Amino acid sequence: MAPKSELPEIIAHRGNASEFPENTLQSLQSAVEFGIRHVEFDVQLTQDKVPVLLHDADLARVGGRPESVHDLSWVQLSEIPVGEVKRLGRRHAFTYPPSLAQTVDLLTDWPQVTAFVEIKRASLRHFGRETVLRRVSEVLKPVADRCVVISFDLPSIQILRAMTGTRIGWVLETYDDGTRAAVDELSPEFLFCNLARLPDGTTQLWPGAWEWALYEVRDVTTAAACGAMGAGFVESMAIGEMLAAYGAASSKWLSTPKTGAL
Repeated sequence: MAPKSELPEIIAHRGNASEFPENTLQSLQSAVEFGIRHVEFDVQLTQDKVPVLLHDADLARVGGRPESVHDLSWVQLSEIPVGEVKRLGRRHAFTYPPSLAQTVDLLTDWPQVTAFVEIKRASLRHFGRETVLRRVSEVLKPVADRCVVISFDLPSIQILRAMTGTRIGWVLETYDDGTRAAVDELSPEFLFCNLARLPDGTTQLWPGAWEWALYEVRDVTTAAACGAMGAGFVESMAIGEMLAAYGAASSKWLSTPKTGAL
């Protein structure tokens, strides 16, 4: 894969999570209203095996409560605010977690949007791969052609590809020779990696048939560096700030005289 000559495409990491509670319909809606065409969100299962949008297995960080999503029914969870009051104040205090089915309803109205659906390992461990993958796949069916299912759990995405033929993405924990061999064997459509997990001095990402998405990126300089390494995508929670910076960078490039221009 040759280095990218343009800034990478932005994926809204848990939606526009710098301004809205993460993994909520409001956060996703805001990102799409900005013009974002790629969104990412996390999926856990409730006690009654309903797929819902949550990153953590417990509600401590987003809801200020100790319960685990795995111990609550969907009806119980749907009545618990997840407005991230500690981070965002009380302006979104009465924001509630959506089910995956509710999110799919939104996606049907956004034919231009691709969704990266991350299946969390906590639910895979708690309920088992077969249960989680079956439930998530069933709910995603109406928009499966516009979804990429991703996970840190390599066996899960291998099973999903064999079971459904859906596009897959592997979220890497390590960037080393052993992981590279597994990537070559899997040949996923996407590879995701935290910037902090790339070895110092990395100048070129592993080439292959896959697209790279690097996270968490919050400034245009870092985004440009990711593009130069070969990343076609960067994940960011700071959608407004990133798009403003992208616009400023594009304007500066367009206004700069090109050597040899007629």
